Amino acid sequence: MKLFSSLGIAFRALLANKLRSSLTMLGIIIGVVAVVTLMSLGRGAQETITATYRQLGTNVLQVMSRSPETEGAIGLSPVFSTPTLTMEDVEAMKKVPGITAIAPVNENFVQLSYRNQYKTAIIHGTTPEYLKVMNYEISEGIFISEINVARRDMVVVLGDTVAKYFFPYGSPVGQKIKMKGQNYTVIGVLAPKGGAFFGISMDDIVQVPVTTFQTRLFPQKTATGKDAVASISVQTSNADVINQVKADIESVIRRQHRIVSGERDDFVVVTQKQVLSVINQVTGVFTIFLGAIAGISLLVGGIGIMNIMLVSVTERTREIGIRKAVGAKRRDILLQFLIESATLGVVGGGIGVILGWVITEAVSHIEVSGMKLYAVVAPDIIILSVSVSLFIGLISGLYPAMRAARLDPIQALRWE
Repeated sequence: MKLFSSLGIAFRALLANKLRSSLTMLGIIIGVVAVVTLMSLGRGAQETITATYRQLGTNVLQVMSRSPETEGAIGLSPVFSTPTLTMEDVEAMKKVPGITAIAPVNENFVQLSYRNQYKTAIIHGTTPEYLKVMNYEISEGIFISEINVARRDMVVVLGDTVAKYFFPYGSPVGQKIKMKGQNYTVIGVLAPKGGAFFGISMDDIVQVPVTTFQTRLFPQKTATGKDAVASISVQTSNADVINQVKADIESVIRRQHRIVSGERDDFVVVTQKQVLSVINQVTGVFTIFLGAIAGISLLVGGIGIMNIMLVSVTERTREIGIRKAVGAKRRDILLQFLIESATLGVVGGGIGVILGWVITEAVSHIEVSGMKLYAVVAPDIIILSVSVSLFIGLISGLYPAMRAARLDPIQALRWE
């Protein structure tokens, strides 16, 4: 029996029981929709985070605290490290050749309020050079000054999203925003930047003087009792000098912290390339994890195909006997039923890909807390989904096909 003949018989058998075939494919369809949607969202998050970091450029370094509990990590999340950096370290680093801008960054979440409105945003305690290092621009008002830092002024600069949330029709400059029960004067608004980091918009942010952050909002001390700095962002003159600047910074901070040869550093200096590498690894694993969870429903769909194919073998026992009686071999019967199960898997996978694509496009237009979800339906996701559907269809139909192929033709002909 030729392949095309087997395909024709398989399609006729499936079309003869349209409702049953549709219900059989339902599990595969749902599974593929889940895989395509979740993996596309994961891929979109990965690309968004990567694009956000690339905006900073390849000539940026991050200096972060590192304590024993973060050994082996490069310090992507200094919030979970015991702070070891201080403003004295920032001042000492300013003498390193090749540095064009340097800004301490203390970070936390804070609830803002204005009249009867409330919003949670990221707050950064920093200095004037933050604008240059982090590639932000001012759209209205002014940014934090050295005088604000020296006097620990209760002033705040709002990100674009925050400003539009509280002041959709007027200028926020000069208005009072409350944080932790105290009023802060708005002195400026950042221009829209775009981008996001793990679902948090880079425009959903506010800045205050680093000294105000340290003493009035979120006080935190190092082991030596000094006001802590969570991380230090450094911009170099160009990407060519970044390795030399990194080595010089490490040397300076070791002297600052009196770390002798052989002792483990209580800080880490990372380049944007290192950060992007780790982020891609984390988000890649996260995307695969989402796909694996969604893939469970594909297994359920495979069980459904197996059950229906077993029912089909029972119903068509006499037909199998007739075909064997007129010369059909075991491999012909096996191929016929495998093609039927594979067809169920592939057609279900194709429908699932189309529906998943539609749902992904719809999800991409949804806004959550002022931020659009971003999803990417990549070709490899489509190929993977259809391939897995085909594989599950074949595996699920293998046992029923073998059972059909082993039927004794005489007993099959007597089947009522």
